Amino acid sequence: MDRRTFLALAGGAGAAAASAGLFRQWLEMTPAVHSPGRAEGHFLREGGALPAPGQVIETDIVILGSGIAGLSAAWKLGREGQRKVLMIDGPQPFGNAAGGHFGELAYPTGGYYLPLPSPESVHVRDILFDLGIIARDPYGEKPYYDERVILHGPAERVLFNGRWQEGLIPTDGVSAQERAEHARFFAEVERLRTLRGSDGQRAFVFPSVSSSRDPAFDPLDRITFKAWLDQQGYRSPTLLWYLNYCCRDDYGTRYDQVSAWAGLHYFASRGGQAANAGNGAWLTWPGGMQAVADKLAAASGVRRRPGSAVSLKRSGAGGVGVEALCFTLDGGVARSYLVRARKAICAMPLYVAARVVEDIGAYGFDPKRHTPSYAPWLVANFLMKDFPRELPHAPLAWDNVVCQEPGLGYVVSTHQDIRVTPPGKTVFSAYVALSDRTPAAARKWMMSASGAELVALAGADLASAYGWKFAACVERVEITLRGHAMAAPLPGFRSNAGLAALREADGPIVFAHADLSGFSVFEEAAWWGVQAALKVLK
Repeated sequence: MDRRTFLALAGGAGAAAASAGLFRQWLEMTPAVHSPGRAEGHFLREGGALPAPGQVIETDIVILGSGIAGLSAAWKLGREGQRKVLMIDGPQPFGNAAGGHFGELAYPTGGYYLPLPSPESVHVRDILFDLGIIARDPYGEKPYYDERVILHGPAERVLFNGRWQEGLIPTDGVSAQERAEHARFFAEVERLRTLRGSDGQRAFVFPSVSSSRDPAFDPLDRITFKAWLDQQGYRSPTLLWYLNYCCRDDYGTRYDQVSAWAGLHYFASRGGQAANAGNGAWLTWPGGMQAVADKLAAASGVRRRPGSAVSLKRSGAGGVGVEALCFTLDGGVARSYLVRARKAICAMPLYVAARVVEDIGAYGFDPKRHTPSYAPWLVANFLMKDFPRELPHAPLAWDNVVCQEPGLGYVVSTHQDIRVTPPGKTVFSAYVALSDRTPAAARKWMMSASGAELVALAGADLASAYGWKFAACVERVEITLRGHAMAAPLPGFRSNAGLAALREADGPIVFAHADLSGFSVFEEAAWWGVQAALKVLK
């Protein structure tokens, strides 16, 4: 955002002098910038030499990666009584489920909510019941959830034509013809939600591998979501903006690039209900999914160790065991250690696994042909010493979205707090999917962008909502850059033979990551973690 745009948002020439001073204050914000995995990746890519291992660690099962897939594998192993398990955290503990703190205020640096699991997502219900998030009746039509984590109202609002309105799809000031298109699309979603293929399976479910494989649905994965919408005659600008926003929010990628099957799956796959919440409710925590990650790690009893794997290979007579060479990087100084185990669960993103697993091609995965495209993300957490004054018409909500791109809006960390009066401080977490440029261009920009440029992009939605007044309320800014945040489900992803091969791999090394499905959501990561645990328990 340039100075002229910012001042225009602030309310015109009459406020220019005050705006200019506060705009300079905005530019002078020096964010703390974190790029998980960047230093380790560049060290290896640039040929950094690792010293000989300073330690050899023996265990029965090693899990490489501590994201939701790795944690779900550890949870399942622990539930089955397996205690000889070691988890190597990777460059950032909990990966896309990580969070942080400003003192007592928690905030997310990755995922920040979980939809109510549908009946088919038994593995998610297992986990949530074991962790106490489902209080009772976990497998019933409407489980009873912990009241503290069910999203409180007001849940969401959208800033459209300078006015806030409830919900995320603009309706105020929208023509009757456009609203009719909204209704037509959501009626189609309801039809697709119960649609079954010739094999008897629902067309769109979690886990996605349980979705119908009826060939009649294959054409949906050959075209983009936008192409499908064009075919169906959807023209409403507000509907198309909303559908594009949803794809960017869940997949980090625009609707004119995402597979039509993935775009429809977003809407038609989930149908979770709760005894103590309305349909379509969400579960959320001040620190986002870090709260679930912490609970999974504690419930599993897994031993964890900092470090990143640089190689993973079979070892021993007949290749019946595994060896993982791991390292840490502290101030540019590398230290390595070797882990020997009977089994390894490779719970790393596939673009990493492709470089780490020795001869991964032997598993049927060709890195050049089968590695997914990855979407970059930016998450900025603004520690607020005061709440900025709101525009009228709809109150501050948990999720606050501005009808523009590339921002995804911002969530309020203290929204779930139950207080008589607002807290003295809060955290606004702003999300940006850099979908307005190619992934390669976005990663290049991330590498070179100054702190002021990062703050300006991260704060664009906040500036639209509050103008110059926002800068005066900010105390600190923490920005997390995720250059390969999530796999993007582009057309053809469902027929990716390399992903299918890794899903079936069974032996000393098994794989577990949402990438095996081709898109990154909790239900998929947890599914592959549990499946990997079942394989190594055999």
